[in-house]
Amino acid sequence: METYTTFAQVYDEMMEDIPYEEWCRYLVGLLQEFGVKDGLVLELGCGTGIMTELLAENGYDMIGVDSSEEMLAEALEKREKSGHDILYLQQDMREFELFGTVRAVVSVCDSINYILEEKELVQVFSLVNNYLDPDGVFIFDMKTEHFYRDLAGDAVYGQNGEDVSLIWENCYYPEDRINEYSLAMFLREEDGRYRKEEEVHYQRAYTVEEVRRAMEAAGLQWMSAWDAFTQTPPTEESSRIYIIGKEQGKGQK
Repeated sequence: METYTTFAQVYDEMMEDIPYEEWCRYLVGLLQEFGVKDGLVLELGCGTGIMTELLAENGYDMIGVDSSEEMLAEALEKREKSGHDILYLQQDMREFELFGTVRAVVSVCDSINYILEEKELVQVFSLVNNYLDPDGVFIFDMKTEHFYRDLAGDAVYGQNGEDVSLIWENCYYPEDRINEYSLAMFLREEDGRYRKEEEVHYQRAYTVEEVRRAMEAAGLQWMSAWDAFTQTPPTEESSRIYIIGKEQGKGQK
């Protein structure tokens, strides 16, 4: 079953409580800390383009990559309204291709958690290292095992919107550290009746050490890991973390 097909149509409505502007300020602060105040920036797993648009508003020349045609359709509608010169590419982050290098790569909203195998994580990170400018920066967030196991657990959530209702059933498999989201969506049709659509999403929890090992295997330089929206190291109570790496290799002879 494909993900982010029907869900793409209602994603923004269902996620309207996320403080994207605050998240963007934190992300821009990290970029500027590493000297990236403008220039070309790639967002992996850009989805409907919310963060892509916010980064464009902050002066970055944006490229957005996502595997979902439906999510990108929503992003293109935003671009048409904003007038921002954003390039969107429908590509799997495990095999994305660019025309050249970029100053920074970012990935937020736990997009990297959709990579379910460590060898594929290395593959993504290798491509990032390849397409970064010399000493370019890579910043991404991840949900933690604490979030999946202790906060989401095996809970069932309901959400009711004006034109869509959503039942979100969560199941965490600790032996594989895989989290399964089963989504049942009820979309209001023009005649007032509701149409049911279903999707299943899978994400994986990684330890900080596993991520560090994958980054180093991919040739990236490990810089730091932070508890989300802070600059303090993650703890066992961290539900989301930010990880920062840098390109290395292009300037070496």
